[in-house]
Amino acid sequence: MSRLEALVARSPAVVAAGRWNRRRLCVLAYHGVDDRPNFERQLDWILEHRRPVDLDEALAVLDGSVAADGAVLFTFDDGHRSVLEAGVPAMVQRRVPGVLFVVAALVGTDAPYWWDEVESLSLAGGTTSVVDATAGRQLVSALKLVPDASRRQAIEELRASAPTPARRRPQLQASELREIERHGIVIGNHSYDHPILERCDADGLERQVGASHALLSEAIGHPPAAFAYPNGDEDDRVVAAVDRAGYRVAFRFDHRLAVTPSADRLRVGRVRVATTTTLDRFRMIVTGLHPALHHAVGRR
Repeated sequence: MSRLEALVARSPAVVAAGRWNRRRLCVLAYHGVDDRPNFERQLDWILEHRRPVDLDEALAVLDGSVAADGAVLFTFDDGHRSVLEAGVPAMVQRRVPGVLFVVAALVGTDAPYWWDEVESLSLAGGTTSVVDATAGRQLVSALKLVPDASRRQAIEELRASAPTPARRRPQLQASELREIERHGIVIGNHSYDHPILERCDADGLERQVGASHALLSEAIGHPPAAFAYPNGDEDDRVVAAVDRAGYRVAFRFDHRLAVTPSADRLRVGRVRVATTTTLDRFRMIVTGLHPALHHAVGRR
């Protein structure tokens, strides 16, 4: 956090933004829980200054049937084990609900996320310099911009040419997903295997939405009600596929508070945050000041 940002975080602007934006729904978008003590500080701040809600109440807020009044919904993307191992205990202790969006094809496997695999394979020759790591991340970014068929072909070629396979990663089991739901964190869909949905053809899109919906319904014993777009990317075609699958709500990754009542429950904004985010910046994010400044300077 910059010195200027630290000063802004303690300024009257945060208080003013917080008061103004209590009428909006703040949907927090995390990934893993990498710093449990700091995450607990974030939870405690929310409990003191805001109102954590579950998915059903968030939907009521989006419909306008319940006032937002500082409502905050915790969400987590990708299904990292750390959510179960560190996040869920901290949330259960404080009775804070949430939503965990999982990648359906990875449930019950030890397969890595494709972006981790690409980075791992790009380093498979044994080099681990900063330059090599940066090149791996740049390759991941480039693959997000090409048609999905081209991305998959590039990954297959990388697997064939790498001297060693990518590191494996234990994923959540179906039984663990049901356990998580019993603790008040509902399971949502984050696609079949996390491509950029806009880059998928019609058959691929149906697999990413329809096939993943069927897999998760079987895994948790009921149809998931919420969808999170991988990378936050969507277009009219993607949204229509999610609508056809019967989802009640779908979330972006656009670093915006959600306006309530919502004009489109299949395009609900979320603010990006991490468990390592300092409490000063966390306050700026939740109150809406950080997202406003972020978009004012033209960042996505």
